[in-house]
Amino acid sequence: MATPVQEIRPASLDSTSEPPALFDGTTRLYISYVCPFAQRPWIARNFKGLQDKIELVPIDLQNRPVWYKEKVYPQNKVPSLEHNNKVIGESLDLVKYIDSNFEGPSLLPDDPEKQKFAEELIAYSDTFLKEIYGNFKGDIEKHAGLQFDYLEKALDKFDDGPFFLGQFSEVDIAYAPFVERFQIFLKEVLNYDITSGRPKLAKWIEELNKLDSYIQTKADPKEVVDLYKKKYLA
Repeated sequence: MATPVQEIRPASLDSTSEPPALFDGTTRLYISYVCPFAQRPWIARNFKGLQDKIELVPIDLQNRPVWYKEKVYPQNKVPSLEHNNKVIGESLDLVKYIDSNFEGPSLLPDDPEKQKFAEELIAYSDTFLKEIYGNFKGDIEKHAGLQFDYLEKALDKFDDGPFFLGQFSEVDIAYAPFVERFQIFLKEVLNYDITSGRPKLAKWIEELNKLDSYIQTKADPKEVVDLYKKKYLA
């Protein structure tokens, strides 16, 4: 794994900001510190040791700069990546793009069985999110519980490491930002512990929290709780 680089978080750019010098040859990853989707390619960048190759440009989603939509990414969402005079988006696509187009440790093992399982788990991630986000007001133990059971079972498939494919991969990146937020929010607000009776999930979270590339991207727990209360329980 690449040597950890302690990075100072740049200030988020809001509607009063000037755009960076776009398409000047600099590779830029546009994110938001509160967005779990944007956290995915940010983790990939860090894990591959690309802090000097891919500049982080945080956007204030509550007060977005007009130039972002007009000049960078018409969809006006994060994340997006400015590279080789073009801008691309979609978080999971960006993780794959960063893995394929830049140096650093690979985010997908060579083992065909593991690759197949990776595809399956990544394809399932949308269902996982819908089922949990859609049931914050419902029977959380029943609906969310099934999803965390799914992860517990998936973590049991390969025993050559604590991550989904044994070693850290794009699958862990797909799920980590969301599990991070669900764990905080469900415990704080609904007193539901996602790791209770799920030792492999508990170990997975513990191991994630030993990775500098992940730790540096974590959201502020208080912000998570406040945002989710407003968005999902109001």
